[in-house]
Amino acid sequence: MFKPAALSLLAILTAPAFPQAQSPMTFGPAVYTDRMAIPPPVSGEAYPVGLTGDARSNLLRAGLSFRSGYIDNLYPGSGSGTVSETTFTVLPIISLDQTTARQHRNLLYSPGFTFYRPTSTLNEIDQNATLTYEYLLTPHLAMRLNDSFVQSSTTFGSANSGYGSGVSGSPPTTISGILAPFAQRLTSNADGRLSLQVSPYAMLGATGTVGKLHYPKPSEAEGLFDSDERGGTAFYIRRITLSQYIGGGYRYGRVLAYPAHAESATDTNTAYAFYSLYPQQGFSFSLSGGPQHYQVHQTALPTAAAWEPFGMASMNWQSGRASISTAYSHEVNAGGGLVGAFRSDNADAAVQWRMMRTWRLKLSGDYATENAVARKLLIPTLQGHSIGGAFMVEHPINEQLDLNLEYDRLHQSFAGVPVIINNPDSNRGTITLTWQLDRPLGR
Repeated sequence: MFKPAALSLLAILTAPAFPQAQSPMTFGPAVYTDRMAIPPPVSGEAYPVGLTGDARSNLLRAGLSFRSGYIDNLYPGSGSGTVSETTFTVLPIISLDQTTARQHRNLLYSPGFTFYRPTSTLNEIDQNATLTYEYLLTPHLAMRLNDSFVQSSTTFGSANSGYGSGVSGSPPTTISGILAPFAQRLTSNADGRLSLQVSPYAMLGATGTVGKLHYPKPSEAEGLFDSDERGGTAFYIRRITLSQYIGGGYRYGRVLAYPAHAESATDTNTAYAFYSLYPQQGFSFSLSGGPQHYQVHQTALPTAAAWEPFGMASMNWQSGRASISTAYSHEVNAGGGLVGAFRSDNADAAVQWRMMRTWRLKLSGDYATENAVARKLLIPTLQGHSIGGAFMVEHPINEQLDLNLEYDRLHQSFAGVPVIINNPDSNRGTITLTWQLDRPLGR
């Protein structure tokens, strides 16, 4: 039996080439019937935040941003109350985006240097690095690798300015919306994906992910704790028409949290089906859902386990003048600084509008609620919610100089998390001037 199976696999890999899967974010009604996309529910990628025609590749970019901001209620975790601070930030950036016939490389590195006045002891250094590599191993087999690292001491760091993190059509792997407003943290996430198009109408794939959250100074993040995550997904995609996809998948996740002298482990197993529609170029809509089983192990406490429903809906629309991305998900997950497992509802949206040729308006918002699935917890955080948003106006002065005005607001309410109880609201206004230089690269 091994010989026929080996011959079948060889036939698949050496068959006449048909185009490999493309990004669903640029997919429209296909001209060629053998072209497939990887739909958002299993892609693991965020929707683009730009407008149609914005995307540029084969560029080496260097830039420098100068940002001045005002925070009206900064709360340093070791302090006794809130203070008002003026900030000055310098943000160098270098990025590389290069595409060849079989490869796509995208690299970004941006350190940040922020100076506080009058409290100079809050001065900080941020780091933001992202590497994405895509490679077409054979005409049918594609690989995607992504690695990111963030070091920041504020929710308003260079890595997560209010707008720009994007809206994803895939479910979040850990609890989102929980942030110690002004605590130093390190996050590292890596993921990979393999996709094999076995026919012009069918595809198999698998993903894997690992991540880590670390608070170097626990006194700044009282009530939040380090965590590790790992998981993977196996999926099957079937195209039923040029603009419609169906499929199914199985996802496993494990999150470990580390409160003092204890450990909390949450395992989730999710089986789901999905449907994705691409009615026209630049527009997609997806639904996914199925049963989810969770199991929570906590030091010296009984194990909690049960079944819950999982569901998600997302939409993305792009044109030359505007773009909209939205997503909603309901599931059980863990991590994000909290201990235990939580029933999470998350809603995200991002909007961009070109008001005039050189003026753009950007809006983003997110809302999340968390409710503990077990009443007995190592850390008594039973429920909470967060809501945040950003408003930006962007004006390119010339080809190399941009002006940006931004206002961000974050509100959180989590009983049992002192650092959030002490500072539930964070507000910031900034003005940023960015200079950048692009150099074309050969294909």
